[in-house]
Amino acid sequence: MRYDRRMKLSNLAATQKLAASIVPMLRVGDCLTLSGDVGAGKTTFARQILAIMAPELKDVPSPTYALMQIYETSQGQVWHYDLYRLNSETELAELAWEEMADHIALIEWPEKAGGLLPKNRLHFTFVLDQNGERFVMISPYGAWQSRIKSFAAV
Repeated sequence: MRYDRRMKLSNLAATQKLAASIVPMLRVGDCLTLSGDVGAGKTTFARQILAIMAPELKDVPSPTYALMQIYETSQGQVWHYDLYRLNSETELAELAWEEMADHIALIEWPEKAGGLLPKNRLHFTFVLDQNGERFVMISPYGAWQSRIKSFAAV
């Protein structure tokens, strides 16, 4: 049975707490995919992950225009993709997509990658509802199915 969890993110501190609970589980080869409408919280969450992994980073720009940023962290390189402006899956080759498995990947707008997403990934769907409340649905795929069980207590 797949583990899916829905959480309310009532403020930045809640987003930071979620990021802090995920970072210790991350290792080279991991992929976090972040979906949601513009302004739903994808980049904010990615920034919180990076702030924990590389506290010396003072500025973490959204990679919307560059499509990818690479960060050195204590846990290895983090490749932060924002596929919003991607026109087709074939463009992924230009972003060293096949080498992503040698690093930790954060992928915003993963829908644009179609069937080329890693089978083992932890997927986050961010939602800003009509009342202005933020929620995230966490869905594990592949090996994350068993790994996420330690997260159930959070």
